[in-house]
Amino acid sequence: MTALEKATGDAVFRFEPFVLHVLCRELQDAQLLHSVAIDSGFRNSGITVGRGGKITMAVRSTHCLEVPLSHKGRLMVSEEYIEFLVHVANQKMEENI
Repeated sequence: MTALEKATGDAVFRFEPFVLHVLCRELQDAQLLHSVAIDSGFRNSGITVGRGGKITMAVRSTHCLEVPLSHKGRLMVSEEYIEFLVHVANQKMEENI
């Protein structure tokens, strides 16, 4: 709260989702892992193939959070709301684990 009260710009509370990158030897391996990830609830997962043929499977969670807290130095939310956001982010972290 002290840092937010001293802020002169915009402040955002942010929680980034879980991401796991797996380098795969074969496209079939990536497709199998992708199916498992999707079936396990990691709906933002995907496969990329680089120019050199490198196959990467990214397992991504949907558990993200981005909330503006202040604008031009003016706090836009209460301390109680920030405590609530921390609680929600901690729950998301537990789900990631």
